[in-house]
Parts: sequence; structure tokens; C-alpha cells
Amino acid sequence: MCGIIGYVGNDQQAVEVILDGLSKLEYRGYDSAGLAVVEEGRIFVDKKSGKLSNLKESLKEKVHLANVGIGHTRWATHGVPSDINSHPHCSCDGKVAIVHNGIIENYSALKSELIGKGYKFISDTDSEVVAQLFSYFYNGDLLETLKKVTERLRGSYALGIIHEAEPEKIVCARKESPLIIGVGKNSNFIASDVPAILKYTRDVIFLENDEIGILEKEEVKVYDKNLNLIDKKINKIQWDMEQASKNGYPHFMLKEIEEQPEVVNKTLEFYTKEDGKEKLTDLFEEIDFSKVQEIDIVACGTAYYAGLQGANYLKKIAQFRSNVEIASEFRYSDPIIDERNVVVFVSQSGETLDTLMALRLAKSKGAKTIAITNVVGSTISREADVVIYTLAGPEISVASTKAYTAQVITFYLLSLEIALKLNKITEAEYKNYILKAYNLSGKIEEIFDSKEKIKGIAETIKDKRNGFYIGRGIDEKVAREGSLKMKEITYIHTEAFPAGELKHGTIALIENDTMVVVVATQKDMVEKVVSNIKELKARGAYIISITKNSYKDIIDVSDEVLAISDIDDILAPVLAVIPAQLLAYYTAVAKGLDVDKPRNLAKSVTVE
Repeated sequence: MCGIIGYVGNDQQAVEVILDGLSKLEYRGYDSAGLAVVEEGRIFVDKKSGKLSNLKESLKEKVHLANVGIGHTRWATHGVPSDINSHPHCSCDGKVAIVHNGIIENYSALKSELIGKGYKFISDTDSEVVAQLFSYFYNGDLLETLKKVTERLRGSYALGIIHEAEPEKIVCARKESPLIIGVGKNSNFIASDVPAILKYTRDVIFLENDEIGILEKEEVKVYDKNLNLIDKKINKIQWDMEQASKNGYPHFMLKEIEEQPEVVNKTLEFYTKEDGKEKLTDLFEEIDFSKVQEIDIVACGTAYYAGLQGANYLKKIAQFRSNVEIASEFRYSDPIIDERNVVVFVSQSGETLDTLMALRLAKSKGAKTIAITNVVGSTISREADVVIYTLAGPEISVASTKAYTAQVITFYLLSLEIALKLNKITEAEYKNYILKAYNLSGKIEEIFDSKEKIKGIAETIKDKRNGFYIGRGIDEKVAREGSLKMKEITYIHTEAFPAGELKHGTIALIENDTMVVVVATQKDMVEKVVSNIKELKARGAYIISITKNSYKDIIDVSDEVLAISDIDDILAPVLAVIPAQLLAYYTAVAKGLDVDKPRNLAKSVTVE
């Protein structure tokens, strides 16, 4: 995987369009980039490991008057990052070029079969087998050939394919890996994500599993796996490239951190009315929560940590038993779920493959499913029984910030709606909870006044090699997210765990100047956390505390304090994550790292 762009038009600028599209997909994370265009009846390929700039430099002295082509940014799964392993891959006769996201699970068997038929492979990838297989089956009909190819593939794929025998066409297919078709005027596109084509069109077709598309400059057709023509809906994308640009910020991550007050208010305003009544009506038409015994939450990474906060809200507000599981583990843990369960699946992209497969398992067992996602039309949003969209807008930085906050606020509102419907809270209590939430945006903005202080702390810790994040209760869940941010973009190894567990082994690792970030926002935990800090200080630890302005006892025993305003304990963790995000951001900046595109990471993880 990671990013796909394809173009067919009539203005002979395929290289320009593809390079522009790939630049819009850089946020997904990648280790190489390449393109293939059809020019004068022949396929030309150029691909380079490293950044997209390497590919641009290679193409700089060449003139290509091509109007059909495909491009790719690769995140390595099979084979090390290298020019040879980069996409596109070609058949050994050079007549076919393909780009592929996903994993071909039976590639080894197919490769052996094709080698036996005289085909020669040059890369270590699973993807090259698709190009060779397409060449083997090609009979003058792109659609029929692609049908035969996909029937032989086992695994996941989003495919874009060109053949020099039919130089005005692109064929594509998808299974478990996202692919869209952009519909333009005298030009059409394929892409793995909307930003790649948003400069050229807002009209998009979302391909479903096992669908095959064929694109010419003036026509797009989509077929099912048996090549029956499908009448596909064209969707209009509502956001524009300005929302996906830096707007003067040095990095997308900082811009997205500072968009969080707006995201909170937008979410509250959309899902509540002025009179405080619920707006999530579809949820209760589909699910009778009075018959639900348990609400499970399944997600990966940052979304998983948002789910931990969500479980806290479901327990405290809606009085629902709730479990949170990592999606990649869920399918293999023999989950005990049936029609009495509701399972909530959280994914910013709506394409996280582990989460998608877990959703399908839950549905097969009879559970009702809810998707919380940021991307309209994503696979998870289409397959869940109910979808609740977060309103974060496009999130470009690989490290999630505003999408996390939007997910947490969505869980807060979901818990309130369920509690109100089941008479766990009164109408007056509901309105009070909503009013408290409206205080959040202003208090988040106050944290931004501390950026210079946070920069100073970042300079102090930038050369640390490891550290710890601790908290108690819900604060420990915030500590996990803070730790993940620090790991993702600074490459400093940090570990998060409950503060009470210090004495059960981890304190052996504390020595002079060991960095420990303490999250302490809950009033009933202050005395316990102070004791934990003193245990750490006695062994020389350097303490950075994220705590409320009024918690003087914690402030007095800390080396550095990132203070948040006083707010109700139930919402304080939403505030506490903001300084943790900024601390990670400024530490990465101080280290001179690529903040928005950390090494080895991808924005949308579409492989298991």
C-alpha cells in the first residue's frame, strides 16, 4: 500500500496530474514513488525510492506528452524500500503496468506457477505477480482479463492497470482496499483517497468490493465481478482543497491541533439542537438500547484510545457495561457477542482493514454495529448498521489529533443520547452536560497561550531516548494517547501505564533525569498521584505534569507543569490531551524531524 492515482484525459498532461496527485497523498506515509504513462504506444515507467522529490528530479529533464497514466506512493510490506520494489510494476514484456494497494496472500504460489510458464520476476514484492498474471491472461479485452486475474487473487487489493495495446484506457478493481473513481470533464481519475483528485473534480464514485471499472477520457463504466454493468451513484465531495492545505502553518499537525476548538463546536452544534434535544434519531430507529446488554468498542491506535474514553462515558453517563478491544485482536479472541450486543467501530479513515474485518465478524454474529468515522462514503461507514460521522474535516498529518478529539466528543454525545432515551438522566441533566461541553473550545484555546513554554520543555527533552507517561483512572487513557504521539513523531520510546503500577516493576527503570509525563485531572485521584510523583522524584525523575490550574499539590511537586483550566472532571481529559499533542509536536520540531510524515507510518492502514 499506500497511495494510488490514475488519469485518463485529452490534454496530454498525465505526468503533471499524477505528480500533483501523489503530492496530495504524501500525508499517508510512503517510502518510494513512481509512475507509468502510455506514450507513443509504449509504456514509460520511472520510479524512485525515498521522497516524491526524487521522482520529480528524475523526471525534470524529460518531456512526456502522455494523456494516460498511473502513479503510486509505496509503503513497504513485501520487499525493502528500493527502486526495483517501487510501483508501478510491469510484466516482463513491458506491455502491462500496474499499481497495487493491499496484500496478495497467495502471491508465492502464483509466482511459482508463472515462473514455470517462463515469466521472469525482478522484484521482491507480492504486487508484481498481478502484472505478470495480467500479461498471461490478456486476450485483447481488458475487462475480461481483469476478471480472470481477480478470480485468481487471494487477499486485498486496489488495482490500477494500463496496457500498451489499449493506450486510452485504465482498468481498476478493488477488494478490501479503498479505491475511488473521479468523474471529470473529458478526463477521469482513479485514486486511493479524495485529496489526490480534488483539484480536478468533486464528483466521485466509491467502488465496492469485487467491482471492476474501466475509464476512458469521456466515459466511466463499473461492473460487478461477473461483468454485469452497474448503475453507480456519483457522490459530491463537500470539502475543498483549502481545508486540506496548511494555510500558512509550518506543518499540518500544528494546524490540526489548533483547529480543535472549531471541531468541538461544530460537532456539538451538529448533533444537538438549541433546545438540547437529541439529533441522532437514526440511531434509535435502528437499535433498541433497552434490549442491549453490552456495548463493545473496537478500534486501532489513536481511535482505540478514543474508544477507551468512550467506554468511560458509556459507563459513567449511560450506565452501560462497555469493553474496548484492539481491532487486530478482536477477530482472534473468540468474542462472545450476539444480537444483544452493540459494537462500535472507530476509524478516522473508515478504511482501516483490521477494523473493517472485525465489523464483518460482529455482523455475522448478529450484533448491531455503529461506525464512528470521519470519511463520508468510506467502506466502514457503508457496511455498519448506523454511521455517526465526526466533523473534523480532512486530517492530513499522519499523527491524528483533531480526529481523536472529534471521536471523544462524539462518544460523549452518544452516551448522553443513550442515557436520555433510557431515562438514566433527566432532560435537565442532559442540557447541563451539553452546556459543560460548550465550555471546551474556549478552554482549549487558552492552552495555545502556553506554546512558548511547551517549546522550552521540548528543547529540554528532545535528546531523551525514553520516558514514561502515567495517570490514574481515565487519565491513564489520556497518558496512552500522549505516549503514542511522542513515539509516532519524535521516535522517543515512551511507555504508558497506570500510576499505581509503578511499584510493581517499572520503578526499577527510574533513575536520575528519567522523563515522566504525569496526567492528573481527576479530583479524587490527586492525593494518590502526588504520592506517585514523590516516589518518582525520590529516584531522580524529571516530572512534567499535565494538570488543572487549581491542583496546587501536584504543581508543587512537579518540575514542569502544563496547566489546563478548571473544568468538570468528566471533560478534563479532553483538555489534557492538547498539551500532550503540543509537547510531542514541538519535540519533533526541535529534533528537526518530518512531523507530518513520520517514518514507517501510514495514515490509512489498509493491510492486516
